[in-house]
Amino acid sequence: MTPRSGINASSRDVRADVCVIGAGFGGLSAALALAERGAKVLLCESLKYPGGCASTFVRGGCRFEAGATLFSGFDEGQPFRKWIDRHAMDVVVDPIDPLVELRTSTMTLAIGRERGSLIESLCAMPGAPEASLRRFFAEQRAVADALWALFREPALLPPLSARSILTHVARLPAYAPILRVIGRPVRSVLARHELDRFEPLRQFMDAVLQITVQTSSDEAEAPFGLSSMDYYFRGTGHVRGGIGSLANAMVSAIERSGGSVRMTDRVHAIERDREGWIVRSRRGTTRARHVVANVLPEALERLRRERYHETTELAGLVASGWGAAMLYLVIDDDPSLPAQAKHYELVGDASLPFIEGNHVFVSLSARDETERAGPGKRTATCSTHVYAAKLRAMSEDGQRAYVERVQESMRGTLRARASELYARCAREETASPRTFERFTGRPGGYVA
Repeated sequence: MTPRSGINASSRDVRADVCVIGAGFGGLSAALALAERGAKVLLCESLKYPGGCASTFVRGGCRFEAGATLFSGFDEGQPFRKWIDRHAMDVVVDPIDPLVELRTSTMTLAIGRERGSLIESLCAMPGAPEASLRRFFAEQRAVADALWALFREPALLPPLSARSILTHVARLPAYAPILRVIGRPVRSVLARHELDRFEPLRQFMDAVLQITVQTSSDEAEAPFGLSSMDYYFRGTGHVRGGIGSLANAMVSAIERSGGSVRMTDRVHAIERDREGWIVRSRRGTTRARHVVANVLPEALERLRRERYHETTELAGLVASGWGAAMLYLVIDDDPSLPAQAKHYELVGDASLPFIEGNHVFVSLSARDETERAGPGKRTATCSTHVYAAKLRAMSEDGQRAYVERVQESMRGTLRARASELYARCAREETASPRTFERFTGRPGGYVA
């Protein structure tokens, strides 16, 4: 297909309607949506592969997920399913079931694709308050239905037009479940249903909230926490060959739609001028009417070489967030291991916070994904959250020692909760927030 954009990816000085900075999935999605609408789009990425923190990279001949990854958006009508079908992308999404297996010191819980099966599993546990569980999940579903419907329609999000305001007014009855829990933590909703002492549900809640909104049920805001529980039930699946397969397919779709993508083209400055923006990168200068920066606020301030109240405030919020410590494993395959791809949430001690190696999220490749590590081998990406602010306050030697302690805690959790995997570990690679900062350009290596 002949590009409509007129942008030459190797040109030293080009013009574009929109320059998108960063080929993480936010930048890829923005670039593809704009290119489909006929905009002249240029996407600049500093790495040699797309996907950002949700990418697939090669090390020692093996393909690893950068972060333990389950992706959503693959149900009918959802964004990735629409793009896969519209652009005939060579992407296979395996609808694995269960999606995740949660293992703690007191239980093993298979979390499948259907809400009903999860409810039945919890209700079947010893001492389960069945009536309370069913009432809680009915409320949880009502909140999730209202919020997920809202997020499917970006025009209903701020800034609001007169039309979107009228739409919201008409939908007020549907928002009633959200209004009942606004300003409250998830824990208060559990307490109202007399479920705050039912440990299986608490452990499930804390585990799913840690990988979705990166906090516990004590702190997560109820509307978002209850909605995030639906992550497993709304178009989530395993991308065959690694999430990088989807990222690469989106790059191809952008180019076929007339956009241009420049990998290994780090942007180092953006400046305002009378016609729009000047974007200065390693490969040259781009003049664009608009810029979409898929970067963290601190990185945006560096690009603008100015500080703004809004971005400084956002940067402070990000700095109080999370980094990740990683273990990348090559596993000797064995008939006792599941043939399909499998994802595990492992908790060492459920009475302690689900961070710093006490909680490990693991993504194991499928047996037939032989391109990942070769026949008879499989890859496993293991991640845990670490406090970014805590890490940043340390000296370089202190950071190194802290990350090593966290990674040793991860190994302990793996040995205790997934010994069948860790006993077959043939090779191990490690990574830290500094690794993410180096390879993705994210200040501090923040991942959430």
